[in-house]
Amino acid sequence: MDGRRRAAAWRRIRRGTAGWLLAAGLAAGLGAAAFGLGAEDAPSAGTYALAGRVVDVADGDTLTLLVGRNRERIRLASIDAPETSHGRERPGQPFGQAARKALAGLIAGGTYTLACYERDRYRRHVCDLPLGEGETANRRMVAAGMAWANMQGGGKYMRDPDLPGLQDHARDRRLGLWAQPGAIAPWEWRWRCWAALESGNAAPIC
Repeated sequence: MDGRRRAAAWRRIRRGTAGWLLAAGLAAGLGAAAFGLGAEDAPSAGTYALAGRVVDVADGDTLTLLVGRNRERIRLASIDAPETSHGRERPGQPFGQAARKALAGLIAGGTYTLACYERDRYRRHVCDLPLGEGETANRRMVAAGMAWANMQGGGKYMRDPDLPGLQDHARDRRLGLWAQPGAIAPWEWRWRCWAALESGNAAPIC
């Protein structure tokens, strides 16, 4: 992405986010009140809406939304956050817990209307979570260095073209996970660490 496109992407996300970014390392002190939705936040063609209250945040890209009496699992679209631990053979990544806390600090307990695209193979809804004024939780996590723009499979999961530019900005400023040398993308971690350990092989990156 050239400098002009990167700057344009960053200007779009900066509206209303400058103060948040200053504290985004661990999302300390962020409120979880619901945000009003404007016309620009309405689901677009090809999406469907889910409205409810966030009742659980599992990690930096996964949450549970209470929709009426049903608990719906949500996977934030276009991003991939550092993995948290899931037992001995699935150890967590650096910044896994920090990313979970950052997302929880941003949205936990709030009521939102999500713009969803599909269900994944785990039956989770894949969604953008609007925060008002054209912003999303997806973008804020990447802008703060708490998640990757999901370029797995050559970008086939990418639905927000601004996210790679926001990631470049966070990496250039060594925000969040980019403060560590040699940060490993979660999709690489799942393959080179988890799959290796589950097969009984050595996994030096873990």
